[in-house]
Amino acid sequence: MSTPFPFTAVVGQEDLRLALLLNAVSPAVGGVLVRGEKGTAKSTAVRALSALMPEVDVVPGCRFSCDPHSPDPGCPDGPHEPGAGVARPARMVELPVGASEDRLVGALDIERALAEGVKAFEPGLLADAHRGILYVDEVNLLHDHLVDLLLDAAAMGASYVEREGVSVRHASRFLLVGTMNPEEGELRPQLLDRFGLTVEVSASRDPDQRVEVVRRRLAHDDDPAGFAARWADEEAAVRARIAAARELLPSVRLGDGALRQIAATCAAFEVDGMRADIVMARTATALAAWAGRTDVLAEDVRQAALLALPHRRRRNPFDAPGLDEDKLDETLEEFGGQDGDGGGDDDPDPGPDGPGGPGGQPEPDDAPPGDGDAAARPEAGEGGEPRPSGAGEQSPVRAAEPFRTKVLSVPGLGEGVAGRRSRARTEHGRTTGARRPRGALTKLHLAATVQAAAPHQRARGRSGRGLVVRRDDLRQATREGREGNLVLFVVDASGSMAARQRMGAVKGAVLSLLLDAYQRRDKVGLVTFRGAAADVALPPTSSVDAAAARLESLPTGGRTPLAAGLLRAHEVLRVERLRDPARRALVVVVTDGRATGGPEPVALAGRAARLFAAEGVASVVVDCESGPVRLGLAGRLADELGGTAVTLDELRADAIAGLVRDVQGTRRAA
Repeated sequence: MSTPFPFTAVVGQEDLRLALLLNAVSPAVGGVLVRGEKGTAKSTAVRALSALMPEVDVVPGCRFSCDPHSPDPGCPDGPHEPGAGVARPARMVELPVGASEDRLVGALDIERALAEGVKAFEPGLLADAHRGILYVDEVNLLHDHLVDLLLDAAAMGASYVEREGVSVRHASRFLLVGTMNPEEGELRPQLLDRFGLTVEVSASRDPDQRVEVVRRRLAHDDDPAGFAARWADEEAAVRARIAAARELLPSVRLGDGALRQIAATCAAFEVDGMRADIVMARTATALAAWAGRTDVLAEDVRQAALLALPHRRRRNPFDAPGLDEDKLDETLEEFGGQDGDGGGDDDPDPGPDGPGGPGGQPEPDDAPPGDGDAAARPEAGEGGEPRPSGAGEQSPVRAAEPFRTKVLSVPGLGEGVAGRRSRARTEHGRTTGARRPRGALTKLHLAATVQAAAPHQRARGRSGRGLVVRRDDLRQATREGREGNLVLFVVDASGSMAARQRMGAVKGAVLSLLLDAYQRRDKVGLVTFRGAAADVALPPTSSVDAAAARLESLPTGGRTPLAAGLLRAHEVLRVERLRDPARRALVVVVTDGRATGGPEPVALAGRAARLFAAEGVASVVVDCESGPVRLGLAGRLADELGGTAVTLDELRADAIAGLVRDVQGTRRAA
């Protein structure tokens, strides 16, 4: 077994280490989400935490880690009589992002359950993690059906397995720790709120600290056991401090003054629900215990806010997490010292600096209109239009306010990854039929199984009431749900689109579709064309944040190489099919339909469009043409693509009701 990197040997990352230690002191805080770029010791620190956790007493032989002093009355291995147990280290269980549902919640032996009436249950990761740590690396890439199961277990403290009338329940209370790189996509709001604390981590820019990181990493890799031995005293000291803080925790007093500050802070930052207040209270209490105090001070409340609120401030995936620390300090000062108990020093210690990253930076919505980096903006010309930053090019235009759109779906029935856009055969959804299982049985179709076994009962010598079931009789339920797609945006950024007001509206429309793609768990890509060529501004990714950032900085101007844009998009789809063949694509072309530059640009664009139609790729053209004279070129392009065209006005949810039917009807007619 490999020797883990010592927790106390991690260089820097004070906020990350503090958040993990607070959860070790008080698991009721609710876990921690670690966000940051790759290579910042996120996984290293989390895996090292398990060595510091106090041991737990368990019932001997119980696969579900029941507490011997208060055993679970519904334990599948029970009933257990209260009594002495055995001590073992707290477990850290890792949940792979590609795990199956059975691996997470456990599996029933359906054949034995039908034939013998026996609940033969094999526990899953939720049982292993009970009274320990459940760690999910790249938690933002976790499939939706696993997220749903995690949410249920975290909310109820128990895991339920229900299979065709056979049910098993067991306790599952764990410390949930997740790490993620925001560049790869954001987390569902429901799961995001389940994490008590969040921290942003980044690599140090201090050369001395970076040198020390490399020195310690190399020393550990050369001699893991020897390196761990050199840090054994520091590890033991932290382990003892955690144990002392746990003993002190019940004695910590959270006074009315501190509670008032917590409530006022959550109200001032307009967080949803009451979970933030509860998490802040538990975090502030754990901070006091960690510091060896029995009173919660204003500095504890401030630090708790910096850890518990940033991820609860987001209103949509394009908002950066963070808090305005000036506003936080004003709120704490205004509501501090009203009863003189723990949050009421006349001159409270402001406490240590909050987490790194965006903490303390004002939210974009807090800035007055037009604020920003003035030096980075070009001088405005006459009429308020930006002066061109280069020949035939205008500076980026701000996107208009996004709006709600209705779903654009791919016609037919797919078999891609679970999502929320197009119809597909999935592991979850409504049952539509049955088939013989391929591999392990996961979803039993009871009626089809009984129907397959019934004709053979006499030949199998059935004598009692039980049904004689063989492996060949079992039938897997086929289900229909929704899949996620690859939504590839092909955006015209040429001079014909460069009118400031129109380009702002176009960007607002694409931003709206990006928000819709985020909510429906799609991958997105962005191809732009202008001047003499087309560029892949963003390869297919799960991060709509990255797509929104590229869109915001998109310059305009020059000719309209429409054919080049379509051909580049066709190449992106070809490569993506090799990587992810089950994921179907929806191409959204945003253009006025004009094509200029080179010989016969319109005919060339038509030939490029027919490549998509020949391969059956679903497509929508967002017609951006404006003015009293309309050429209808976008509509012709949609016909060549085998798709449909929609204007910017029709893209809004209240005007798009028939669009999906049009897309599907066009594909069927073709």
